[in-house]
Amino acid sequence: MGFFEKLKQGLAKTKDAFVGKINNLFRSFSRVDEDMMEELEEILITADIGVEVTENILDTLRDRIKDEHITDPEETRKVLFEILKDMIGEGEPIAEEKGAMTVILVIGVNGVGKTTSIAKIANVMKKKRKKVVLAAADTFRAAAIDQLEVWADRVGVDIIRQAEGSDPAAVVFDACAAAKKRDADVLIIDTAGRLHNKKNLMAELAKINRVIERELPEAVRETLLVLDATTGQNALIQAKEFKNAAEITGLVLTKLDGTAKGGIVLAIKHELGIPVKFIGVGEKMDDLEEFSAEDFVSALFE
Repeated sequence: MGFFEKLKQGLAKTKDAFVGKINNLFRSFSRVDEDMMEELEEILITADIGVEVTENILDTLRDRIKDEHITDPEETRKVLFEILKDMIGEGEPIAEEKGAMTVILVIGVNGVGKTTSIAKIANVMKKKRKKVVLAAADTFRAAAIDQLEVWADRVGVDIIRQAEGSDPAAVVFDACAAAKKRDADVLIIDTAGRLHNKKNLMAELAKINRVIERELPEAVRETLLVLDATTGQNALIQAKEFKNAAEITGLVLTKLDGTAKGGIVLAIKHELGIPVKFIGVGEKMDDLEEFSAEDFVSALFE
């Protein structure tokens, strides 16, 4: 099964709960009125799009209805889907430059699927014939180091690790040296997910970033935040908190197959302006891929 088919299956719950309800709503009205708009508002909010983004969507829809003199619910439905597609926008690939290493720093709270996402990103890169090195810099949890080592072995990539409790920046220093020596294309760094202690996290990330800048000054940089789509608006709150602690360049959304609230993609994109770079729709190695807005929109709306 190709990833697009997996994506369609993964978004089935969202499609039924969100797009299905919208379609039923527009079928049940013979004309566009405020009652219909109120019911639409409720559907959007329960899809975890959030109040602020829902208001933005409805304001845009009302303007289009007025400007284009729309009275037909079916025509209104088409315009609504156009607005939603525009909000999702285009996907952005991982930053790459010919002849330069790409360093991907991965952040996120424990439990969101961060370690497995790192392995799956490594798998995506390996399929592109990239040489990948992993750095186990989440040294506060022995389980995280061991888990990443198991995944590295499974994917068939090198891993740089130290003992539990080691200085994360020291692991990153070793990993930078190893990546240079092995002529790696991509270095992916796991970091501790202690958002409740934001000051320490900021200091640690700053230290890691200084090591990367010093050791790999020519490298192309990405900082990816991993979020669990099933947590809905909580994922958005986490993203806002992490945005205050780090320069996030992209998002990895996991477990989209486990939720009927895939509307969180719209909320995150609109409220944070951070592109989704990878999406995950399952547990298997090939169930995470680079985000294609076109595929996402097709799987959800068509």
